[in-house]
Amino acid sequence: MAISPTADIGANLQRLRGMRGLTQEAAAEAAGLSRAAYRNVEAGLSEPRASTLVALAKALGVSPADLLLPAPAPPRARFRSKLRLKDRPRILHDVGRELDDYASLELLVDEPRPYLFADFNAPQGPDRARKAAELVRKQLHLGDDPIFDISGLLEDKVGIKVLWLEIASEGFFGLSVAEDGSGPAIVVNSWDRISVERQIFTAAHELGHLLLHRDEFNPDEIAEHVDAEREADVFAAYLLMPEPRFTKEWQEVLGLPLFDAVMKVKRIFRVSYRTVLHRLDEEGIKDVWRRFMAQAKMRLGRSLTRTDEPDPLTPAARGTAAPEPLRGREPYELAPSDFDPDRRMRLIRRALDERRMSLSRAAEILGIDLRKMRDLHQSWA
Repeated sequence: MAISPTADIGANLQRLRGMRGLTQEAAAEAAGLSRAAYRNVEAGLSEPRASTLVALAKALGVSPADLLLPAPAPPRARFRSKLRLKDRPRILHDVGRELDDYASLELLVDEPRPYLFADFNAPQGPDRARKAAELVRKQLHLGDDPIFDISGLLEDKVGIKVLWLEIASEGFFGLSVAEDGSGPAIVVNSWDRISVERQIFTAAHELGHLLLHRDEFNPDEIAEHVDAEREADVFAAYLLMPEPRFTKEWQEVLGLPLFDAVMKVKRIFRVSYRTVLHRLDEEGIKDVWRRFMAQAKMRLGRSLTRTDEPDPLTPAARGTAAPEPLRGREPYELAPSDFDPDRRMRLIRRALDERRMSLSRAAEILGIDLRKMRDLHQSWA
């Protein structure tokens, strides 16, 4: 996929300006340009004259030739999105540049990372995504533990470069680059309008593509393959929420209203509430989506949209490749749903399910009136 010299200049300006900590206004002033004129050049909307190119290079302390250097595009990238992106070539351009810099840094410090799954044999059959996730967890010695640092896991243990790039688009979540050339790599859109839970899921989703769809990496192909996307989603869900641990955690929250139970489990595994609901729906829990949404509306006072994420995680939850300024906080930020009294409620539910206790006795133990106890009983999954 070719990119124009104008876009090359703009991408290089943005990169060099960022390296020097300059705002667009400061760079424009140093080059003797208006802010609007500078912004158009950096955005690739206008081609600078030779004299302007010289002035821009001087302002950034480089040669004019440095501003004309093309960035290598990823040799084999899988870049699909539901929405057609005008900035698609620019994004690939920026990814190519960052990966090239990343690879150069590895060589500079003599610290290459071998790719753990270079010889990974993807399972076959209709359930291969789940089986692949189980194999990956086994090879990484994860047991049934939740993944608390997706960046560290992918970079330090798997040997995948991880880039968190802020791209103002709700239609683009991420992409992956195959292991030849400057890969393997995973790029995640860290735009603040995309939930951290979605970003973590995207990193796992793109690992699924790297392992399951090695022959489908073509940067010129835009359309999504529904089956492949679904497989990558299943892989990510089982990588982040292994079945035995999910079953155990769900059993422990059965005494809570459905909304609170989902919130607790989603925080344990650092996934979206939607990921938990998909798993519950797969396991045959009746009418789980409608009931959850109804309880969410009562609890929050409004209907949830597709981009809402109650009890959201902060960027620190993504891991070491996405650092935040230290703010003197606890190692893991907690939400109210983390403090729900699981065991007592679970025992009460069991007693009621086995008809060993009346609703009035349960209400007495919890210190609530019978009407509230009936509402709680009806809310259970």
